[in-house]
Formats: sequence, structure tokens, C-alpha cells
Amino acid sequence: MNSRYLGALILAPLVIFLFLGGEYLKYLVMVLSLFGMYEFYKVSRKKHYKPIKIIGYILCVAYYLNISNDFLTSFNVYVLIATIFLLLCIPVLNTTYNFVDVALTIFGFLYVAVFFSFIVFINSKAYGEYLVWIIFICSWVCDTAAYYSGRFFGKGGKHKLCPKVSPKKTIEGSIGGLLGSAVGCTIYGYVISKFGVPIELYHYTIIGVICGAFGQVGDLIASSIKRFVGVKDYSNLIPGHGGILDRFDSILFVSVVAFYYITFILGI
Repeated sequence: MNSRYLGALILAPLVIFLFLGGEYLKYLVMVLSLFGMYEFYKVSRKKHYKPIKIIGYILCVAYYLNISNDFLTSFNVYVLIATIFLLLCIPVLNTTYNFVDVALTIFGFLYVAVFFSFIVFINSKAYGEYLVWIIFICSWVCDTAAYYSGRFFGKGGKHKLCPKVSPKKTIEGSIGGLLGSAVGCTIYGYVISKFGVPIELYHYTIIGVICGAFGQVGDLIASSIKRFVGVKDYSNLIPGHGGILDRFDSILFVSVVAFYYITFILGI
């Protein structure tokens, strides 16, 4: 079996958890976050940094166990501040660590666990069982449309999008991804309007464009990190797809953008 199809088969249960929502989805996202943090901390060591992994993992679990419908509960804020306070003491007590290791420990948590948690926040909103799919539709359709647009319209790779970070990506592919995300999200918006979701159709088009753009930024950021540490993939956890952060790099950013639009523009 082609490794990419095998990888897709491994990811298939995610769809079931999206349908289930609630606590099931929250704990799946927590597990994805832990794997993603493991990958981030692992590649950080390629540059001889030493993030304090165990503290990052404990912080991630504590965060998800105390997550609520709000962006951050006061408890989680207190826990985060206390963790930073304690982490800053470690280089004093153990000089094998330094402030960069402390910063990477916290950054891995914020970049992976907190960004991932916006999937849970959207799912917990009114109509969240429908709106949470926007994250994945925008990301997956954008990736697919960008791939084929770049393949058919960006032949020769003359118009590079960001050659120093990701040499294979083209402007044609990027535009195709934006259009694909906008069209896919708009079609989905039309479908769920039939189920009573009271959002004007043009909002889905805007969300599709914004999420398509920032999803590609998320992809490029992940590529930038990998290029800096000198690895091709974060891991080989998912055959044909790399690791969790390779597969979900754009979703991390799309989930944040979708949450902010739904919260502050739509007021849901």
C-alpha cells in the first residue's frame, strides 16, 4: 500500500472524533499536542538546545484538564505564570540549562498545545459541531488545491513563493490554494446553512481566504523551523506525511484565525 494512503488511514479516526466532539475531541487534541510537542522538542535538540520536556508535557496536560469554553481560564493563566517562574529558576540551580532552553520549553507549549486547543474552543461554541469543520476544510482543500495548481500552472517553478524557506512552493500554487479554500469553505457554509447555522454566506468566503493565507504561513513557519535545525520531517510517525507537526502545521494557524473571526467578527 502507498505510504501516503497508509498515513491517511491512520489519520481517519480524527474524523470520528470530530463528529463526537466534546470531551472526546478535547482529549484527542491533547494527545496530538503531546506528540507535536515531543517532535518540536526533539528537533530543537538538533541544534544542541535542551528544552525541559517533562515540564512542557505536564503543563500541556494541566492546561487541557482545566480548559473551558473561554480562551484561557484564570486557573490556566496562574499555572502558566507559575511554570515560567519555576523554569526561570532552573538555569540557576542547574547550569547545564540556559534561558534559551527555558524559552523553547514555553514556546513549544504555546505553539503546539495552545494553538491546537483552538479546535476545542471552536467546537464548544454555539453551532461548534458545524463550525469546527471549517478548520479542516480550509486547510485540507487549500493544501490540495495549492499542490495541483502549482503542478499544472507553476511548471518550471519560475515564480517562487518563498524560495529560501520552501523552494518547491510557487505563487501559482499559493493563489490556487487561496481560491480552493475560499470555494470549499463557501460551499460548506451553504450546506450547513440548511441545518440552521445563521451565518451569511459571504463570511465563509472571507474565512476561506484568510484561513487559506494563514494556513500557508503556518506551513512556511514549520518549514522554516525544519530548515533551521536541518531536518526534512519532524518525525516519521505518519507514513508518507511525516509527523504530527508536518501534517497539522497549517491547521495550527487556521484554528487560531478561524476562532478569532468567529468570536470577534461574527460574535459567536
